[in-house]
Formats: sequence, structure tokens, C-alpha cells
Amino acid sequence: MNETNDTSSADGLAERRGMNIEVYQPAEDSGLLAQAAVEYPVSGTVLEVGTGSGWVAQQVSENTDARVLGSDINPHAARQARERGVEAARANLTAPFRDGVLDAVLFNPPYLPTDPDNEWDDWMEHALSGGESGRELIDPFLDDVGRVLTPDGVVLLLVSSLTGYEAVVERAESNGFGVETVVQESYPFETLTVIALTK
Repeated sequence: MNETNDTSSADGLAERRGMNIEVYQPAEDSGLLAQAAVEYPVSGTVLEVGTGSGWVAQQVSENTDARVLGSDINPHAARQARERGVEAARANLTAPFRDGVLDAVLFNPPYLPTDPDNEWDDWMEHALSGGESGRELIDPFLDDVGRVLTPDGVVLLLVSSLTGYEAVVERAESNGFGVETVVQESYPFETLTVIALTK
């Protein structure tokens, strides 16, 4: 996997946070996650965690037979997703969802490693920054997501090489998941991979 230095990560965060002051808008990572979900394909009741504008959830809803829900900690994002026709609620990761109710969970997490001294503490920061490791939200997500899945459920998780691909896979495996690559694309400063996690 490609690695990059902290300067590239900081520059990427500064550049990408300028796109919209409140809600993360579709980018290459969004397109890759939507592609993976449609090609996999997901079905049944599907939750997109961190839905942002709701674009991915909308694509999956329009191109599969799934009932797609969206959640985001950002109230502006939940509202924007609802404006796209996505059933969306304000929620922190998978915390409010009942055990064993979801057939699939999609997540394009905030993954850019960020120096604590460069945190802005605004909504775009929440959408982009993965903390110092890039895995600040990925780890708790992996620790809890198995709880909300049906027995045959699947997680489609977007992983950037900036966050340490092997570390993410190890965390998933330690939570009892099998890991399979669905789709992967390389870009100048990172490689993006969507992995399927199954029990």
C-alpha cells in the first residue's frame, strides 16, 4: 500500500475541507464505495454510516433492491441526505441501532491522519479527520458493527492507505470478520480499497 508523509495528509485535508463548509460532498472515495455496494451487491436493509450528502445512499437505493438508510453525526448532513430522498437520522456510528437488524452497513469513514494542533473542530473536520492515526472512528466502528448485523450481514468499508491498511484488517479480524477486497483504486497520494467484512 502507498504511504505518504504528514505534510501530504495535512495538505489533503486543507484542500478537501474547502469543498463545503458543513457537509462532505461526493468525491472519488464516495464513487468507489457506491460502485462496490452496487456490484457486490448489497440487499435487504442497508445503513450507510456517515452518509454526508446522502449521495452514496441514493446511488445504492436507485441501483439495487435494498432499502437504504443513512446516518450521520452532523445534523446538516442528515438534513441534506433527507433532501435527496434518503431516510436519514442523526446518529453516532452504529450506537442507536438495535442488534441484528441490518443486512449491510456501508462506511466511508473520516480517515485523513491529522495533527491535533491542526484541528479546526468544525463539521468538515468531523467528516475528514481520522485523528492522529486516521483510525479514530474506524476502530470503534469495527468494534461495534458486528452487533447490528444479521447473521449473513456484510460490512463494506472504505480503507485508505493513509490509515494503515494492515492495521484496519487486523482490527476487523480481531472482531471476528473475514476480509475480502471488493474494489481498489490508486491515486497519487493514496490507495483506496473497499473491503467486505463477513462473519
